[in-house]
Amino acid sequence: MSNNRSRRRKPRSKPTGSSGSRQWRRMDLHLHTPGSSDYQENNVSYLDILRQAEIRGLDIIAFTDHNTVAGFAAMRKEVERLLWLEELGRLDPEEKRRLDEYRRLLEKILVLPGFEFTATFGFHILGIFPQDTPISFLEHLLLTLRVPLESLRKGSASVGASADVLTAYRVINEAGGIVIAAHANSSNGVAMRGLDFGGQTRIAYTQDPNLHVLEVTDLEKRGRYTTRRFFDGSKPEYPRAMRCIQGSDAHRLLRESVTAKSLGIGDRVTEILLRDASFEALAEVLKGNDLSLTRPYRGPANPIDFVQLAREEGESIVQSFHASMVQRGGYQNKVLCDICAMANGNGGTIYIGVSANPKEKPVGVRDHNGAIERLQTVISNKLTPEPHLHIDSLPSQDKQIVRITVQPGPDKPYAIDDNLFYIRDDTETSLAVRDEIVRLVTTNPEAAQADSVLPPLPPLPPIGQLSPQIVPTTSTVEETPRTGVEIVESEKRKGTYYHTVRDLRNGNLIKNVTRSSARKLWHYAITIVEEGGVPKASEIAWQGNIAVLDVRKKNDNVWYDLAMREGDTIHYFYGVTDSGLNDNWLALIEKAH
Repeated sequence: MSNNRSRRRKPRSKPTGSSGSRQWRRMDLHLHTPGSSDYQENNVSYLDILRQAEIRGLDIIAFTDHNTVAGFAAMRKEVERLLWLEELGRLDPEEKRRLDEYRRLLEKILVLPGFEFTATFGFHILGIFPQDTPISFLEHLLLTLRVPLESLRKGSASVGASADVLTAYRVINEAGGIVIAAHANSSNGVAMRGLDFGGQTRIAYTQDPNLHVLEVTDLEKRGRYTTRRFFDGSKPEYPRAMRCIQGSDAHRLLRESVTAKSLGIGDRVTEILLRDASFEALAEVLKGNDLSLTRPYRGPANPIDFVQLAREEGESIVQSFHASMVQRGGYQNKVLCDICAMANGNGGTIYIGVSANPKEKPVGVRDHNGAIERLQTVISNKLTPEPHLHIDSLPSQDKQIVRITVQPGPDKPYAIDDNLFYIRDDTETSLAVRDEIVRLVTTNPEAAQADSVLPPLPPLPPIGQLSPQIVPTTSTVEETPRTGVEIVESEKRKGTYYHTVRDLRNGNLIKNVTRSSARKLWHYAITIVEEGGVPKASEIAWQGNIAVLDVRKKNDNVWYDLAMREGDTIHYFYGVTDSGLNDNWLALIEKAH
């Protein structure tokens, strides 16, 4: 850890007060055509699909038929035939009209080839490719993924024993495609909602580095139980924040009725901020880390406010809000503490110019470009070593909000003024205690980075020699929560109790914590233990081997005190939040409510 400030460079950040020449464009990357065997309308032409996309105001679409590219191939073949007839001077009036209409629509709408692959266990994965990709190349990819040759043009969602999910991610990514987990939170989705599969499988399927995007069906919903909130990077076992988009998964031109489940083209649309309507620009955003560059489309009268959406999700271990960053009153120092804590953890995002209360009007930051420059300078002067971050601004309710995106640092520990080490615990930033500082200092940076990003898979094998699939494992009820604390041991020395506290996020033990030195959550748990508030086993209303002891609420935040039996031992967990609970605990919580 160097103390030489003269060698420091400014943080890797760039003030960007506007989006330049970029424009918001509407996309629906999950459209089926008559090339899918389960398409729901007869006599639909590919021109009909393009016209409907135009009516819905779409700028980018993708044909993603089930385990085939037959739909895109049929459209391309029809256009090539009309161009050939034109070159020969043999177009009749109807064919000329169709060619002119194709030219007009394909000039206006970017149409990309792709497929919806059915992996082992029925999970669906979208692969999206550049518009000039040869059909033979895409068909070879499907054969590589074990789609049977006889099924290649059927367009069926069922193809038998195909490749596993992780192999599919890798094959599509290495082929230059955009990898999207289709309807991840619903049927055939890799988030495995409602399925009794083990957490390790779900982590692997949703955090793999070859996966770029999750397509979800609840993108426009708000609250702590949405898929976007679940994969925002706040959970220790899901440290990679995932971009979530929505698509229609249309199997028809128009939705039959308002209540019909099967959507039409453009019934679920995502807006994306692009420099131009090209596959290269699309891939750059979808494979990037700035999650504010995509948003659900709700019409021009009510665009999505990304900052407001973040405020409604609330503060978390990877998200904080500050109404001001002025030095007077200590506001600037609080921002620096959050930067330091997030750099020592899994990173996060800090918003300046708004409070955490979504009902309060944003204050904004005057001269946000100047504020960003000043913030860069103070970070460079105060934080050691150089934090990896990006600073820009976003609009919210006619105010400019400064956003700091902090990356998990490879040079931990990070400190303010060389000797103040901060860590982030749920919504609280605190000075690290001795054991936590030791752990930050002794952690191998390369190992820490390997833990946050799953290792790459081996090179692509020949067809028929694919790697073994991951088999989902069943979860167990007796799974320790992943947020909150547990008091493991207490010892009285010279009239003072010293406690060993287990941080449930990472399982780390922090020794010699006293009631007077404990931070907020630790103080709460220690107070219960020291004042004899821990219930006996006979006093607990057990549901199997787990139980809810208490539920505490403040504003929109909820904390739970829980108990779990493990043989003759009872574990007491304090300050657990929803993000730290598996499906079995959540079912118990809902029953308690």
